[in-house]
Amino acid sequence: MSAQQPAVLITGASSGIGAVYADRFASRGHDLVLVARNRERLEALAARLRSRDGVNVEILRADLSQRADLLEVEKRVAEDSRIGVLVNNAGVASAGGFLDQGVDEVTRVIDLNTTALARLASAVAPRFVREGKGAIVNIASVVGLAPEFGMSVYGATKAFALFLSQGLHLELGPKGVYVQAVLPAATRTEIWSSVGKDVDTIEGVMEVDDLVDAALVGFDRRETVTIPPLPDVGQWNVFDEARRAMVPNFAQSQPAARYRAAAHDAT
Repeated sequence: MSAQQPAVLITGASSGIGAVYADRFASRGHDLVLVARNRERLEALAARLRSRDGVNVEILRADLSQRADLLEVEKRVAEDSRIGVLVNNAGVASAGGFLDQGVDEVTRVIDLNTTALARLASAVAPRFVREGKGAIVNIASVVGLAPEFGMSVYGATKAFALFLSQGLHLELGPKGVYVQAVLPAATRTEIWSSVGKDVDTIEGVMEVDDLVDAALVGFDRRETVTIPPLPDVGQWNVFDEARRAMVPNFAQSQPAARYRAAAHDAT
């Protein structure tokens, strides 16, 4: 692998957002480790990038919802010092609402969108800290900020990805590790067909190339949270400032007066 640039391991790399990340990092001269279930697609992508950019592209076929496969990828990111960027992109959504999905389907979404993401970050973070460098990119979603979209489990997993990224930024950032959460909105990927929706009927769908290019601008700027579809970053800043303003008020030995008064009236 190239000594000039860190190698990049990308999960869910066979199509959509992951494949475009692979394309863009290869064009920047990074060697790649591509992780996904579909070996044929991975091989085709790897061949194209090797030919075009002259980079080394390795394939690691894995289903991250399966523990044995996940452990293999964890071992790779933990031990391979050439890998300096982890892109946690693999994810899945489900059709219907919470009552339609059932326990097994809910578990499947949580396993891939949160457990695999957190375990891979956990596997690579100690090495990055020892080296004093490295980057973790977690693909979250604006759905994690908007329960109004009605995707309760998927949105909860993406809220987890955002919170984890913000927490890791505070914990690992001072140790030299960059952590970014990327929050796409509707993006033209295969996830829509997997939940039985026609993407062409959805308003405001962003093309994958545009999404990843914007996310990489945020990456280069070292943003902690990148929301490519948000026109006014001031809205996010106000939202985040309001959240932080509440934090000192959480340290109270008694319930807030609005609850104490109501409890007194009830008695």
